[in-house]
Amino acid sequence: MRHRDLAIYDMDKTITRVATWTPFLRHAARERGRSALLLLPIAGAAVAGYALKLYGRDRLKEMTQRLILGRAVPGERLADTARRFAQATVATGLLDGARDRIEADRAEGRMLILATASYRFYAQEIADLLGFDAVIATESVGREDGHVLPRIHGENCYGAAKLRAIRAWVEGNGIARDDVRVRFYSDHVSDAPVFDWADEPFPVNAHAPLKALAKKRGWPILDWRG
Repeated sequence: MRHRDLAIYDMDKTITRVATWTPFLRHAARERGRSALLLLPIAGAAVAGYALKLYGRDRLKEMTQRLILGRAVPGERLADTARRFAQATVATGLLDGARDRIEADRAEGRMLILATASYRFYAQEIADLLGFDAVIATESVGREDGHVLPRIHGENCYGAAKLRAIRAWVEGNGIARDDVRVRFYSDHVSDAPVFDWADEPFPVNAHAPLKALAKKRGWPILDWRG
């Protein structure tokens, strides 16, 4: 049986105007109150440590989540925070060109997949509001009592790990790679493994390293920021 062709979208700075993790932390801190807001500068110091290559992206995400959300956050509370953040992001934080392309891919019958390094607990909410069919994202460790811990379950869905997660999703859904055509949209060169795997790679809002790679590979470059 032939499956629907796939349109796979990165999220941060591909369909959103800015990267979403720091805005999410600010949103969560405002909901928690003044004590959490006072911790935001410490989260900024953690970002500086990452810039100095003292630890990787996965560790940075875990550190800042623990700092702002706590050692364990009730799943229902986190879901409510994520839902409100997603509503605000979709209302004001999306690129119009991204909305138009999503609707065009939907109209052409493609399955819409969001593939992002962002945490599922808020990426799923954004995807649901936009009518995506599936989400591939960084997963969180949860406790039996429903609390979410500041630890990544499996891999941070970034770079080569994103391609592994996409391929696992494709295989897990019984889709033979040769039976579908894959479009992929992303703003960042870290997604080069997925660009190479896709049939129709579309660098979007590309930074300089991705522009250089696109020129070398002959990929068409889109810009949804105008």
